[in-house]
Amino acid sequence: MADTPGAGGLTVGQVSARLDVTVRALHHWDEIGLARPSLRTAAGYRLYTPADLERLHRVVVYRELGLGLDRIRVVLDDPAEDVPAALRAQRARIAERIDRLQRLGAGLDRMIDAHERGPLLTAEQQAAVFGPGWDPDGPARARRRYGDTPQWRQYAERSASRTPEEWQAVADAVAELDRALGEAMDAGVTPGSPEADHLAERHREVFASYFPLTRQMQVCLARMYEADPGYAAHYDGIRPGLARWFRRVVDAAARAQGIDPSTATWCESP
Repeated sequence: MADTPGAGGLTVGQVSARLDVTVRALHHWDEIGLARPSLRTAAGYRLYTPADLERLHRVVVYRELGLGLDRIRVVLDDPAEDVPAALRAQRARIAERIDRLQRLGAGLDRMIDAHERGPLLTAEQQAAVFGPGWDPDGPARARRRYGDTPQWRQYAERSASRTPEEWQAVADAVAELDRALGEAMDAGVTPGSPEADHLAERHREVFASYFPLTRQMQVCLARMYEADPGYAAHYDGIRPGLARWFRRVVDAAARAQGIDPSTATWCESP
């Protein structure tokens, strides 16, 4: 219901329009005694005098500076209040908030970049971490292929906060695993043996640096290692036949966990 104008003051509606403050806020300030109208009409409508309007204007100014209503009351009513000190304290709080928001913005930028391009490393850093044979266009191709999957999102979330030193640790773990797989194959480790099962589990642990890898997903991944020319070339470059041997290792480890490799799918739950 609109307030009816009255002689000697402005109604709540008129003050609301003049100060760009909601009627609800004016009613609240009246109820808590922060800015009460001095007059009432015969019908009981609030009327604000010029002095009331001046106090309301001061309330609005300090509220826009971020002070809480209780603090505004002290600033307006306590003669002993050190207003510059109060404003300096508020400025310090705002500076902290700005710094926090800037850090949040930087984090969002990193997350966006990670979702769009994977590792947040320069071409030089990628070559140093992953070796001269690393293809810097690989993550872009992976995004085009897998960008809509939950695994790419998990990969991006890890990439957003990972430093070059942490990426180096991941690359070292992968290289050490490749070496261990080659040595195990040379030693005649049999798929299904405890040693082979340990290597399969170690592969899952190392791969968790990118995203969680279930055993069903690992079966699908090992299948791709053997079938995809690029992956097969990598593993067979370590030892001829390593891609096929590792698939057999993963299949055997899966069977030991009650998983039929022939029916394993990528989207299975852990």
